[in-house]
Amino acid sequence: MIRRLVVATVSAMFVTISISPSARARQSERTSDAIESRIAVAGASLYAREIGRGQPIVVLHGGPDFDHAYFLPDLDRLTSGYRLIYYDQRGRGKSAEGVGPDDVSLASDIADLDKVRQHFHLESMALLGHSWGAVLALEYALRHPGAVSRLVLMNPAPASASDVGLFRKAYLEKLGDAAMARQKEIIASAAYQEGDPDAVIARYRIHFKPAFARTDDYERLMTAMNAAFVSQGKQGILAARAAENALMRDTWKVPGYDLLPRLGSLKMPTLVIAGDHDFIPAETVAHIAHAIPAATLVTLKDCGHFSYMECSRDVRQAIDAFLR
Repeated sequence: MIRRLVVATVSAMFVTISISPSARARQSERTSDAIESRIAVAGASLYAREIGRGQPIVVLHGGPDFDHAYFLPDLDRLTSGYRLIYYDQRGRGKSAEGVGPDDVSLASDIADLDKVRQHFHLESMALLGHSWGAVLALEYALRHPGAVSRLVLMNPAPASASDVGLFRKAYLEKLGDAAMARQKEIIASAAYQEGDPDAVIARYRIHFKPAFARTDDYERLMTAMNAAFVSQGKQGILAARAAENALMRDTWKVPGYDLLPRLGSLKMPTLVIAGDHDFIPAETVAHIAHAIPAATLVTLKDCGHFSYMECSRDVRQAIDAFLR
């Protein structure tokens, strides 16, 4: 049964310009407590970061050309009650070294996720996927239902080709013709094609502008992403872009791609989190929630696509109620 809730958001606990000494100390403590490791998989080595105590949750980042860094430090707030297991997916972030354009596919991402589960000795795992990561979570759960105890789909990307069409239409309407033309101009530029970090962040400043309810949260994400792109450098950006292209060929660009009819086979409890200011249409999120028999849909008020950042306390309450 689907239960739709509208929850009021609260002020962000952290700000970019001024962080109190106690908050800075807590942030440093969380960073120092993290355990980093490498996971050997076929043809690659995955970077993993484990932090917190309590019920383990494996976290799948979105993009799919991003890595886990955009979650930090916001999602780490869950570590007071949960053990978070992040990893950079193959060909992205700190898992890009030695990975060629032909080494990434939907099949390799699914196999890698299963290796992550085995590496951390999880017979059955709670899986949290954000944006594109929710699509990967669903693809994995359909193939390995016994390995997933619970699903958290946070601001999920569309799960069918027809819903991708709905998303693109809504996106164009929110963005506007002038901004879309400017974005296309940047994408066509030599700098962007070469992976220049400044050109890439300029593109994403346009892309994510309609994804937020509040300007300060938008600016905070842009600051974090800018640092990540600079850290990646041109080679890392191009490797991640190649991975994204490969995954699009295996999913959204497949004629008639549609996970929705198959989601009825999933029996695990599922929490679907949406934001009422997300640039992904509420209709496409509802299609996923309605397709999974044991799904609960929670829609957060005054919240956009990055709900763990924009509405952190409400996200925590929803996850606590679901997992505990």
